[in-house]
Amino acid sequence: MRHLKIVVFLGSLLAPGVQAQRQSPPSAGPRAVIAASAIFDGAGQTLHNTRIVVQGTQIAAIDPKAGPVDYDLRGLTVLPGLIDVHAHITWSFGRDGKNAGMNRTTQEAAYQSAGNARRTLMAGFTTIQSVGSPADVALRDAIARGEVPGPRILTAIQGLQGRGEQTGTLDEIRAFVRKQKEAGADLIKIFASGGMLEGTMTLSLEQLNAACDEPRKQGLRSMVHAYREAVRAAIVAGCTEIEHGLGASDDDLKLMAERGIYFDPQDGLMVETFLQNKGRYLGTPLFDVDVFAGLARVMPSHHELLRRAARVPGLKMVFGTDAVAGTHGRNAEDLIHRVEDGVPPTAALVSASGLAAASLGMADQIGSIAPKLQADIIAVEGNPLKDMTALRRVVFVMQGGIVYKNSRGLSRTY
Repeated sequence: MRHLKIVVFLGSLLAPGVQAQRQSPPSAGPRAVIAASAIFDGAGQTLHNTRIVVQGTQIAAIDPKAGPVDYDLRGLTVLPGLIDVHAHITWSFGRDGKNAGMNRTTQEAAYQSAGNARRTLMAGFTTIQSVGSPADVALRDAIARGEVPGPRILTAIQGLQGRGEQTGTLDEIRAFVRKQKEAGADLIKIFASGGMLEGTMTLSLEQLNAACDEPRKQGLRSMVHAYREAVRAAIVAGCTEIEHGLGASDDDLKLMAERGIYFDPQDGLMVETFLQNKGRYLGTPLFDVDVFAGLARVMPSHHELLRRAARVPGLKMVFGTDAVAGTHGRNAEDLIHRVEDGVPPTAALVSASGLAAASLGMADQIGSIAPKLQADIIAVEGNPLKDMTALRRVVFVMQGGIVYKNSRGLSRTY
């Protein structure tokens, strides 16, 4: 049976792009005041009956007496813009409606990627980490320049993969990491194992040590695609973040918590997307009848892993969806699944805000509603702390002080 590997062997790198902005300049520009009756701050607290003062791109103050009010969001729940630490924003369906992957460079693909970005932003996700395609670079930079509406993007550009025992010397691995940095990568994506239906290690521990050590030397983070025994290897190697994690033992999860490694287990949204869009994926590269049978079989394992991970004290479990074609704009569904599988609502929201920002090394810029941070602010109908499905009802989106969605026309009421 052919096993599923959601990995793509990429060719040469694109020309270096403009790296994602790491430190915002002092804010200047228009002032706006947002009135709110309930603000989830991204760090686990809820503020009541106060106002957010926005100056240019940043939050200038939290002041209950500020005025005049430009946006009256009372009766809604206000949150920091959500963060998805693992997406594939350029995955799309082709003109024939079938899965077209993520590495196309056609004009049609560019429009589709821009559409994916807009849908993601309108769903309340103001920052994502898109890992695995050189096509991410142009979209990342266009959004940063304000030419295309979309979430702030960080990208790994090209993943470290296909370098087995015979082909990947330690020097080659370190050179690969340096080349990614030169090309403008924000982090390094490492494939330490095969796909979820196979999961055997594809890098030795020595190779993985080099793959995670070189990013540290270059001032970058490392994200490791790992299943089964590769999870423990990535922990031992001291990598920054571990993705997926099916097959991880309770001891693995505890060791991850002890060493402060971020963990991003998906809770089935990607698999659901494949199964719900079977006709669009079946027959395209990597997807055959046996693969779909395997996907249905492995679905319960995602929920079981989430339930175990939620019980581990101190585990830094961040939020990522592995969003593919058919998922963009539906990212919050995986957050809803997490709560259904026992993650407390407060922890779930923090995993997609303050904790996610910390995992990106950007806690001083995004992820919370606090002075001097970026004015990434959303509002939803309902209270996600009581009903996480409220995240399906995003009615207001501000990113960097710019309002992109205001579906209730909430403006200057008093």
